[in-house]
Amino acid sequence: MHRVIVLYEQEPDADSYAEHVELCKQVPGGVFRHGKVTGAPMGEATHAYYAEWEFADEDAFTNATRSEEFMATGKDAYKRGFPQPTVEFAELS
Repeated sequence: MHRVIVLYEQEPDADSYAEHVELCKQVPGGVFRHGKVTGAPMGEATHAYYAEWEFADEDAFTNATRSEEFMATGKDAYKRGFPQPTVEFAELS
């Protein structure tokens, strides 16, 4: 299983992000999830908002991250002025 993890230090505008989610759901081969970060084990949470795509295998991940739909999500987030996120890829065993 592979994931694309998106972490925002500030929560994006809810209405604008709801529109962005519809675009994120169009990325092929994956499941998109998102929500508020609600805390941390010690102290304040570093991030305020979390989003992810989950892919069943490496091929689905590779195809998705090379797709026009995936690229469009980054352009859309930038256009909407969302806070600069941290984006990371993970392989789960």
